[in-house]
Amino acid sequence: MPKETDPVSLHPFEQLTPDFLLDALQSVGVRGDGRLLGLNSYENRVWQVGLEDGSSLIAKFYRPHRWTPGQIAEEHVFARQLVQAEVPVVAPMMLPDGQTRHDYQGFQFALFPRRGGRAPELDRAGTLERMGYFLGRLHAVGAQQPFLERPALSVQEFGLEPRRFLRASGLIPAELEPAWSAISQQALDLVGAAWLRAQTYGEIESTRLHGDCHPGNVLWTDQGPHFVDLDDARGGPAVQDLWMLLSGGREEMQAQLSEVLRGYQAFRGFNPAELALIEPLRTLRLLHYSAWIARRWDDPAFPRNFPWFGGNRYWQDRILELREQVALLQEPPLALAHLDGSSRP
Repeated sequence: MPKETDPVSLHPFEQLTPDFLLDALQSVGVRGDGRLLGLNSYENRVWQVGLEDGSSLIAKFYRPHRWTPGQIAEEHVFARQLVQAEVPVVAPMMLPDGQTRHDYQGFQFALFPRRGGRAPELDRAGTLERMGYFLGRLHAVGAQQPFLERPALSVQEFGLEPRRFLRASGLIPAELEPAWSAISQQALDLVGAAWLRAQTYGEIESTRLHGDCHPGNVLWTDQGPHFVDLDDARGGPAVQDLWMLLSGGREEMQAQLSEVLRGYQAFRGFNPAELALIEPLRTLRLLHYSAWIARRWDDPAFPRNFPWFGGNRYWQDRILELREQVALLQEPPLALAHLDGSSRP
């Protein structure tokens, strides 16, 4: 397992004391009343902050050195474009000085309106179709212009580099390293082949994406979804924002995909060549996830919240997971069902 964080060496986030947070807000003219509630976030730090007038907002402090100011600015511009197009995204607040990104003593932070909601019930009738409809609208805005500074989703960043890092890290138990190395290489070979094969069916366009559209980043209300946390927004194939809504066996995922695309294609066309990328994208996410935890182990929040990481059982499970992916990568992709042009939600 990774070594425990040295208690003498403070992580930058350890500076974020209540007084620091309130001073940072006051530096942009926002006066908190001392009510601070930490929200679930590992990559960044996020709080619900009570204000002197009795209301509250959300303060997000970005992980230092992850994104440049320009890359964060692109995230904010995209979010505000979505709001202007009436896509239900929680966008950063623009303060009287016209800024959405703020600096305070080495940290970049942003403020967001507080929005309520619950986790979407994806197995409830109509939910996946409505999710697809709003993602179609989101991608229609995303396709209007590219990201210039944010990176695009790639096999290199999400597969090859995480594998290289993990092999060199010494975190994989010696007795399991050969098996993990072999199956991860086989999986990535199949991912690369699938990516090339998908491109032979038709050009895979890069669209500005939410990037991490799992159900935990959706607040569901009676009016539909609110998408939150565009922190992983980047360019890539549209299916990246769709596949995380699918789960279960092949027949279940086929039915779920048909529902999602029924809503999606009511607003925007979908390239069927991208269906061949669903399992490759899932494989890349699995590899990237292990490397992400390992790279963040110096952050005290990670040993606390991922105590199961790094032991023999963890890597045995990852080997089994990748073997399952290798099998799935060799199956035909899901099919694009015939859609009859059903009405929008």
